[in-house]
Amino acid sequence: MTHTLAIGPYNDDEKQGLTRELSPIYLDGPAGVADLDAAQRESIKAVAYKGHHAFGATEMDLLPNVGVVANYGVGYDAIDVKEASARGIKVSNTPGVLNDDVADLAVAMLIMQGREMEHASAWARSGKWAEQGEYRLNRKVSGGRVGIVGLGRIGREIADRLAAFKMDIHYWSRSEKDTPGWTHHADPVSLAHAVDYLIVALVGGSDTEQFVSKEAIAALGSRGVLVNISRGSTVDEGALLDALESGAIAGAALDVFLNEPKIDPRFYALDNVVIQPHQGSGTVETRAAMAKLQRDNVLAFLGAKDLLTPVN
Repeated sequence: MTHTLAIGPYNDDEKQGLTRELSPIYLDGPAGVADLDAAQRESIKAVAYKGHHAFGATEMDLLPNVGVVANYGVGYDAIDVKEASARGIKVSNTPGVLNDDVADLAVAMLIMQGREMEHASAWARSGKWAEQGEYRLNRKVSGGRVGIVGLGRIGREIADRLAAFKMDIHYWSRSEKDTPGWTHHADPVSLAHAVDYLIVALVGGSDTEQFVSKEAIAALGSRGVLVNISRGSTVDEGALLDALESGAIAGAALDVFLNEPKIDPRFYALDNVVIQPHQGSGTVETRAAMAKLQRDNVLAFLGAKDLLTPVN
């Protein structure tokens, strides 16, 4: 009998790897745990988890012999780590392997927003370039002042890239980092006051909910642009929409939203927002690396070895 439960929307390649190495029971979501019979639930020692539905005390109590929940993704806010720790369950994630892709997309969205690339492309495709002439002038991004909210692995990669764009780099983190002269700020409001562009690179979860507040959004000012590649929960989304609609800030570039994929329709009516479908790590190469790291954490646990990337 298998010792692994794989929960979530795994694609065919990911399932192939899981089946080859772990022969798991597959479930579409955590609600399916209750449908397993007692013998199946008691046999499970490891959970490979993918998705954003909550996996907490109820599911853990139905799996009395689980010792690890290995998350697919760097963000593990769907998993109740406190409840896992209370039960002696280890949690792992997949950091590192997705840093480049997420940082690449953050920079791409920033440039796309400033240079109005979506609208300029539509201008050319519609025939207006030939009929009406050049597209309107847009905004220079290089050399601007940028603030990174969260200078962790991904935030650092974003900052390193933007340094090559000759940008003046500011950041918030819980403590000051060793940087090449970048400016540390004690809170996101003072950071937003100091920059033209604010890029959110926080972890998700209750500790960072609406960390970029209404006050921080207002502090950006009428030329300010907000970029979010973290979680929709890290920004006060209602305040952001109000600011975008009123012109209190210039625009936004967003890969993450509350209630995604059924996001607030107000976003679709705004032409100053770049919208991406939460695809920060969405390349073939990186998703394969994430899947492998998840499997390797499960295999390490089942082999009585230390987890490669533990959370708790």
